[in-house]
Amino acid sequence: MYLDLKILGRETLLIACHAMGINLYRGEPWSKDRPQSEFEEWRRKHLPQRVASDINISAKWLLDEFIAAGISDKLGIVGFCFGGGRLIDTLARDTQSHFGAAVCFYGTRFDPSLASQLKIPVLFIVGENDPLCPVDLLRQMESQIKGSQVCVYAGRGHGFAHHPESLEEDEDAEGAFNIMRNWLNKYLVQTRNVMD
Repeated sequence: MYLDLKILGRETLLIACHAMGINLYRGEPWSKDRPQSEFEEWRRKHLPQRVASDINISAKWLLDEFIAAGISDKLGIVGFCFGGGRLIDTLARDTQSHFGAAVCFYGTRFDPSLASQLKIPVLFIVGENDPLCPVDLLRQMESQIKGSQVCVYAGRGHGFAHHPESLEEDEDAEGAFNIMRNWLNKYLVQTRNVMD
């Protein structure tokens, strides 16, 4: 299991949410210690159509299980980096409104024009100095997605929440996960309790 999935599982358990982590890389995540010259070749192994299919199949299975158990008819979705970009794509395709909450940690490689198609609020978490996820782009998307929020961490770069490199980054990571938990709680747990 990749680090992101472990973190997500631990953090969502703290708010009594059911979570499923999808390994978008099928066991081969990118590592910072690999030569940058290999990145594009690695990325081509993870075609958007295959990734979208993995997300759709997994979400359908989980939703069917939740509905059968009488738990919920809404899912939360959280994505980090490449997965954050796929979160935007997934929400744009969500014509059946299966998702009730979304948290995008420094999403990359997504089409900002999809913002107008998103039907649920998205919490965007990003470092101020992230070269892969520009804050101004997220602010534009925030203005197009009703109820969305951008949370910017001063002095932080890409990946600060799931790969902290200092005690200060670790503190900011914990803060970001607290904000994520509160967001998921608000849109999944509290909403569900009101509906019961």
